[in-house]
Amino acid sequence: MEHRLRAARVATYVYFVLCGTLMGAWVVHIPAVESRVGIGHAALGGLLVLLGLGAFAGMRAAGSLTDRLGARTVVPASGALCAASLVLPGLAPNPWTLAGALLVFGFANGCLDVSMNAHAVHVEQAYGCPVMSGFHATFSVGGVIAAGAAAAAAATGLGPAATLALLGAAGLAVALLTARSLLPGTAAPADAPDGTPAGAPAAPADSGAPAAPADSGVPTGSAAPADHGARRRIRVLAVLALMVMLSEGAANDWSALHLKDVLGAPASTAAFAYGTYAAAMTVGRLLADRFAARHGATAVLRYGAATAALGITVAALTPWVWAAFLGWALFGLGLSGCVPQLFSAAGHADPAAAGANVSRVAGLGYLGMLAGPAVIGWLTHLTALNHAFLLLTLLCATAAASAGILRGAARPAAATTDRVPAPAGGGTP
Repeated sequence: MEHRLRAARVATYVYFVLCGTLMGAWVVHIPAVESRVGIGHAALGGLLVLLGLGAFAGMRAAGSLTDRLGARTVVPASGALCAASLVLPGLAPNPWTLAGALLVFGFANGCLDVSMNAHAVHVEQAYGCPVMSGFHATFSVGGVIAAGAAAAAAATGLGPAATLALLGAAGLAVALLTARSLLPGTAAPADAPDGTPAGAPAAPADSGAPAAPADSGVPTGSAAPADHGARRRIRVLAVLALMVMLSEGAANDWSALHLKDVLGAPASTAAFAYGTYAAAMTVGRLLADRFAARHGATAVLRYGAATAALGITVAALTPWVWAAFLGWALFGLGLSGCVPQLFSAAGHADPAAAGANVSRVAGLGYLGMLAGPAVIGWLTHLTALNHAFLLLTLLCATAAASAGILRGAARPAAATTDRVPAPAGGGTP
């Protein structure tokens, strides 16, 4: 049992790295594809919306499919489709074919995103301790791999289409070979280390209540939340995900421009604003599981969102470049553990419907990430860029004030016997 869970956890890490690598491979080749197709930035922006719409559709479809067919089927299938479709944008000869390629690639990426997060929920429940943030941290590793591979390919004179094809072929092999290590079924395994029956939701955090027995009447086969209270919780989690991921999206596109246009930093210095934010977020996600195991998911969201609110306020109002770097670092560190806790809470609300619930929360959150840059851009017509960032302060402060929603959410049940120790770098056993 211990070996199977460890293998499933490693496999989940692999799929998160795979997802990050495939998306990163597309991102680093955007300029080359734009040049090949012969379009400008405005047309590219419209086509990237199609990528987002495809991802949103994939997230919605994968949720119910994962609950119906099981993550062990949907995760590798989604990974294979995502890897196989990676080369399509590189082969597109005109904007119309590129539009179709981005829709397909976005759909596949959305399917992989939701299904691997749903599987991560089952792994976390089986371990009985927080491990979700560690999975999200490895997504960033995939981006580093993609950047390194693209640089190596460019140094050897390999074209974008060939590079995408090779990375896609490698990703396809990884997606299929790793499938055997995933947990079977759509709910927590029947012989979970804490003895929790398959499909039984874990006890709410800090409630002291035991997990519901298999014959307790708690619905486990429905893709909808078990009751009105659970449905309301999923909706609140989705709105919080929208707030947090809108903030993430704004940082992705505006952090470097903030230092360059508002503070007058050279372009070479301004570029490190996003790097500082991203590095802090990665470090935070590597540490968030241990913090959640000791202090609870509510504390991660409350203090994390509050730290992010403080960080973006400092970045927005300071006249000094060094303080802006500090602000962006605090912003990334604070946001780092928020999304994993929201996804985890959604999945644990009803383990048998983890895919559908994660898709609801992730889908609305993803729309927020897409909207973030546009919202800030629109606000710059009304006020200065740094003052527009104060909207993010409001959103993060609201998320911090709403963190109590996680207090009543089902969490991984703490094992009392035969507990599986978590590997180094993850949640504390």
